[in-house]
Amino acid sequence: MQFLRKLLVTAACACPMVAASAATTWTMASGYPESSFFTQNIRQFIKEVETESQGRLKVDLRSNDTLVKHDAIKRAVQAGQIQAGEIRLGVYGNENPMYILDGLPNISANYEEAALLTEAQKPYFDKLLGKNGLRAITYVAWPGQGFFTKTPVSAPADFKGKKLRIYSQPTQKMGQMLGFQATILPFAEVAQAFATGLIDSLFTSAQTGIDTQVWDNCKYFMYTGTLHNKNVVIINERAFRALEPDVQKIVLAAGERATKRGFEMSRKAGEDTVETLRKNGITVTQAGPEVQKALADVGQAMVADWRKSASPDEQKVLDNYLAAKAAQAPAKTAAN
Repeated sequence: MQFLRKLLVTAACACPMVAASAATTWTMASGYPESSFFTQNIRQFIKEVETESQGRLKVDLRSNDTLVKHDAIKRAVQAGQIQAGEIRLGVYGNENPMYILDGLPNISANYEEAALLTEAQKPYFDKLLGKNGLRAITYVAWPGQGFFTKTPVSAPADFKGKKLRIYSQPTQKMGQMLGFQATILPFAEVAQAFATGLIDSLFTSAQTGIDTQVWDNCKYFMYTGTLHNKNVVIINERAFRALEPDVQKIVLAAGERATKRGFEMSRKAGEDTVETLRKNGITVTQAGPEVQKALADVGQAMVADWRKSASPDEQKVLDNYLAAKAAQAPAKTAAN
C-alpha cells in the first residue's frame, strides 16, 4: 500500500513536467519596428495562436532587425535557424521572376488589384517556397507609394540626378528609367544613408516614412499610388510538420485571418500615415498627370521585360491575374 502511494505521488509530480515538455516555442524575425502595422498584425497573429493552442505553441518575435537582418530572414528560416519570419517578396527577385511581379509599377495600383494578384500568385508560391522547405501563411500589401524629397518635385524632369533609396530590383530599374540615381538599401540603413549623403530621397510608402522619421531629412511627399507590393510571413515546413495536427490548423487559420486583417490595416495605415506626415511638417501632394504617365510608360516597359525573363508557368500567373482584373472592371462599372 505504501509503495502504491509513492507511485501515485511520483506520477502526479511528473504530469506537469510532461505537459511542459509538450509546449513548443518558435523564434520569429521581422525587420520592422513595433509601431509598424505589419508588426502589430503579427503580434495579433501570435496572440491568437498562443491562446487557441492553449500555450502549446509560443512565438518569440524579434522585430526591427534585432535578431536577423531583414534581407537574411528567408535564408534563416529555410536553414531552420529560426522557425518563422516576415519577408518582402521583392528582395528575392534574383531568385525567381515571380518575387518581383507585384513590384512592377502599376501592376496592382489599388488594394482590390493587390488582392487579385495575391490569389493568382498563391499556388505558384506554394510550389516555389515548398521546394525550399518553406510555407507562406500570410500575405499583406503595402500602402500606395510615393516620392519623399528634400525639394519639391512636380514633373519627371525634377527627378534627374536625385539620389533615390529604393528596396528592390524593380524599383531600382523604375528609378533609373525616371532619371534617378537609384540605390537598393535595407530599411534599417536609411537614416545612415541620409546622414552620409548616399541618398537624398526615397520611394516608399508613408508608413516607411514614419518608421524612419523621414521629416528629419525630407520635406516633401508626392503620392503616386503605383505599387501595392507585399510582405509575406513564412514558416519552416519541418517545424510546421512537427506540430500536432490541430495546432497546424490553428496556425494556418490564424495566418489567413492575418492576411485579411493586414490588408485592412494597410488601407487604414495609408490614410492615417499621410496625416501624420503633415503633422510633422511634410508637404503632401498628389502626382500630376505628367508624372503618372511617366510611371505608366515605365510600368508597361517593365511588364514586357518581365515576360521575357518569365517561364510559361510564370506568364500564366500574370495572364490569369490580368483576366481576373479585366473581369472585375465591368462589375465595378455596373455597380457605379
